[in-house]
Amino acid sequence: MLTYENWVEVSNENFEVDDTYKGALNVLNWAYDHYGEEIIYACSFGIEGIVLIDLISKVKPDAKIVFLDTDVHFKETYELIDKVKEKYPLLNIELKKPKLTLEEQAQEFGDKLWETDPNKCCNIRKIIPLNETLQGATAWISGLRREQSETRKHVNFINKDERFHSVKVCPLIHWTWKDVWRYVHKNDLIYNPLHDRGYPSIGCFHCTKPAFDENDLRSGRWTGQMKTECGLHQ
Repeated sequence: MLTYENWVEVSNENFEVDDTYKGALNVLNWAYDHYGEEIIYACSFGIEGIVLIDLISKVKPDAKIVFLDTDVHFKETYELIDKVKEKYPLLNIELKKPKLTLEEQAQEFGDKLWETDPNKCCNIRKIIPLNETLQGATAWISGLRREQSETRKHVNFINKDERFHSVKVCPLIHWTWKDVWRYVHKNDLIYNPLHDRGYPSIGCFHCTKPAFDENDLRSGRWTGQMKTECGLHQ
């Protein structure tokens, strides 16, 4: 089994990039065959997440999916999760919360930490919880696409994850924004209505605004903070 500890570079040429799925289904078949129960999907329930959930359900209907519940997501996101649970009842969807409540965080670090120190807030409410989740997994799946940003354009199907000492599987690296939406509409998938209101990338409601640059789908995240990533993919 390929792990962080015995890492060897996996050639992307091992996976056929077909016209229909651009390699995504081939990568997912390999991942679940290779790791079985030792792989999880960390899903943000954005539009890429909806596509991956549908693809994963074709490969492993009872797959484990973890949502990092920061307690400050949009109500539309929580409503979407409930709808996904209804549509895919066999999936094992877990909402992972941070150890600190918002009240405890405010007492220890001050009110509105997402404004005064967004990196600290992301660390407490996202990075540490994911690290705890991955302690019981060898690999994890992410919906990163190369087109999304400069920091993601070199992502491969299979990656050595230095942040979490794990193997990160990214099936959608060759998908474009148009590919994602084409799949959603073709398969009549449910999705977050915020996408129709100018939010291509959706995170916590304090740190997410409608995108102001149509060429940068993540331009609405952490506006004015000189920050483009929560830290999960560094």
